[in-house]
Amino acid sequence: MIGLVVAGGASVAVGSVASAEPSSAPYAQQLTAEDGELLFRANCASCHGLQAQGTENGPSLIGVGAASVDFQVMTGRMPMAFQGPQAEKRDPQFTQEQTDAMSAYIAALAPGPGVPDDEWLDASQVDDEGIARGGALFRINCAMCHNVAGAGGALTEGKWAPALRDIEPVHVYEAMLTGPQNMPVFNDANISPEEKREIIAYLAYLDENPSVGGFDLGSLGPVSEGLFIWIFGLGGIVAVSVWLTSRPN
Repeated sequence: MIGLVVAGGASVAVGSVASAEPSSAPYAQQLTAEDGELLFRANCASCHGLQAQGTENGPSLIGVGAASVDFQVMTGRMPMAFQGPQAEKRDPQFTQEQTDAMSAYIAALAPGPGVPDDEWLDASQVDDEGIARGGALFRINCAMCHNVAGAGGALTEGKWAPALRDIEPVHVYEAMLTGPQNMPVFNDANISPEEKREIIAYLAYLDENPSVGGFDLGSLGPVSEGLFIWIFGLGGIVAVSVWLTSRPN
């Protein structure tokens, strides 16, 4: 509400721009960074500050870049529904055009990572050798948290690494570029755009190809597999033993 008061009559001029509800109706003209500022002040400033300088309830967004805004908003992690160990993935509360406007506003405050070009998101450009390299890169840099099959995993203090199945390529790239939540930053000096595309291709390969080992138990690793053996394997052996000993001689 503070943002709307500061914006004054300008907020009336943009009408539905200051609404966080997505709309299927086309806009008469493309939204600008100025529109993005109005959206930001109306929906984000209560936590991040009127100038995106940060508050005790939210970090500064100066220098985070358009890529961070696009990732957080279009995956529904922002605005947060409630305070917690980390933001959960939800349906986005803004349209892509509204998000682009807010991204432009934040990007204008200070330099930061931009939204990747489409050429770095096209997994079809990666051959089988590239997919294998992407798999090796994923196992070295990502599997310790996300699991070798991208199934996700638990972290400390109630946090978690999300599953990476059926994720939009642009969001995978942006996550590597900006390091959201508990994730480290893998900028282009750490992992090149070509290598990021190969990781995206590897994740696409996992989405498209079933487990060759049969029932994968959620791809959660030795814990779930060991539990399965203890419950069903040993349980079956005990059941058979009881049945055999109960038979008359």
